[in-house]
Amino acid sequence: MSHVLGLAIESLVAVLLMLTIGYCWLLNKRLQRLKADEHSLKATIAELITATEIAERAIGGLKHAVRDVNENLGNQLDAATLMSAQLKNQLAEGDGVVRRLSKIALAARPAEPAYAPAPAAAPAAPVAQPPRVSAARAVAAAAEAFTERRRAGGLAA
Repeated sequence: MSHVLGLAIESLVAVLLMLTIGYCWLLNKRLQRLKADEHSLKATIAELITATEIAERAIGGLKHAVRDVNENLGNQLDAATLMSAQLKNQLAEGDGVVRRLSKIALAARPAEPAYAPAPAAAPAAPVAQPPRVSAARAVAAAAEAFTERRRAGGLAA
């Protein structure tokens, strides 16, 4: 009976060793897959770091470009505001000159005769006179049309 008990114990140890060897083989395969995944993950991380560095440089360049554009636009806006004020002053001065010229023209006009001679023949149809527009208003309307064309097409002519 002692031989049978020893044989049973050694058989049990042999079976357990076989199970351990099988389990170690399975763990070895899993570790190999994990190492392969680790290498591909390292490559992916390296590519991601490179892409991040490129993006950071691009963002820095964009920030610099935005700063330059903002400064340029601010300067152009200040110049446009100054030009607008100058044009407004010049329009006001031009309107004053046109008023003075119209007063001079009215004063220089000969007086209308008190009597009107009868026309030799009455016209068949009355001719419609266009409404009179002051020169200052005509200049202002032309300036507005010019700015509208400039805004619409980017070119004045």
